[in-house]
Amino acid sequence: MIGTKAIYVGIRKQIFDALDPNAIANIDKEQLRRQLANAVDLLIQRENLRVPRTTRDDFVNSLVNELVGLGPLQDLMEDDTITDIMINGADNVFIERNGLVERAHIDFIDERQLLEIAKRIATRVGRRVDESNPTCDARLEDGSRVNIVIPPIAIDGTAISIRKFKKQSIDFQKLCEFGAMSVEMAQVLMVAARCRLNILISGGTGSGKTTMLNALSQYISEKERIVTIEDAAELRLLQPHVVRLETRTAGIENTGAISQRDLVINSLRMRPDRIIVGECRGSEAFEMLQAMNTGHDGSMSTLHANTPRDALSRVESMVMMATNNLPLEAIRRSIVSAVDLIIQVNRLHDGSRKVMNISEVMGLEGDNVVLEEIFRFQPSYQQSEEGVLEGDFVTTGLMKRSILFEKARFFGLEARLSEAFKSIESGGYRS
Repeated sequence: MIGTKAIYVGIRKQIFDALDPNAIANIDKEQLRRQLANAVDLLIQRENLRVPRTTRDDFVNSLVNELVGLGPLQDLMEDDTITDIMINGADNVFIERNGLVERAHIDFIDERQLLEIAKRIATRVGRRVDESNPTCDARLEDGSRVNIVIPPIAIDGTAISIRKFKKQSIDFQKLCEFGAMSVEMAQVLMVAARCRLNILISGGTGSGKTTMLNALSQYISEKERIVTIEDAAELRLLQPHVVRLETRTAGIENTGAISQRDLVINSLRMRPDRIIVGECRGSEAFEMLQAMNTGHDGSMSTLHANTPRDALSRVESMVMMATNNLPLEAIRRSIVSAVDLIIQVNRLHDGSRKVMNISEVMGLEGDNVVLEEIFRFQPSYQQSEEGVLEGDFVTTGLMKRSILFEKARFFGLEARLSEAFKSIESGGYRS
């Protein structure tokens, strides 16, 4: 007896061989669905196959998804409970749901189908992926971020990683409800964003850096002009005065590339009040520091690092990528002068995301950068019955010589900042 997958593969081949690509482009989705349903019924009758009606409907949905959608990926893209889709070849598809990775119950017919869908994704957003250009970073129409790597670079078959775009922004209230941070931490970060501190958000892949950046941005004044710079636009700022810039890769003739560093340099000529770089990963860090040090207070960015101190080391390394004639001491002084606050976010082994640390950059003592920890997550190393890691958000208070304290007083937010520590038994200001 012929298996369901074999029947579908045979029907798919016959329909695809007979299809006119131009005709598909000129009919709507429902009309296409009706025509495909008729074709599937006709072929099943002609081959005298026994296929239940629900299976026939599945065949039609799969064909529609492949012709005008993303094939087997379409159902995963429409599932709002899924945050990440990871494809490691035609037979290995994984998803992240509720912070945990699991295998998806879909697969591709073969590597060829997967490769065609990868190329279609790239083409739709004006990018290309082929043997001469086997990697691609792009943004889908719905805002989801996608990375594609094809053979021969991807040894076991085409690899696609999709970070799905959240339809609703997550604010500080929701982060507190999720247990990612405490209410007191949220209050402090609201004040930090409002009173124009320069903030770096540090963390690993998928730890929630962009979510945190979006949440912080909600407390920027509507009177300020903001320029955002990203590789793939993910930020959703609610303010009316926002200019969004996105990098561009080289074209077919290997020309026309626009890097983040180019955009940061250009943004300085656009009279911004704040500059927000989606992610610092290279030489643009040098221009970002220059901007923070030359009147663009309140600028923000994210980067990959495991701790706040590691984040500073990464910034040093990125600045060295941009210039090799600055001594390390000068680079460190520039960093200390520019960066006010570092927020460390991590994805824990139970799938949860938490703000592990909020630290203020206080200055230099000799060759060492002095960091003052304001909040941290203290795990109890016990798990609840649901497997959730338990712990507490603790603080040692805020020093009066803190830049956050001084800026809050300047912006008239000193009382609000004080409230955040009054409810904490170990809080209050330290001298």
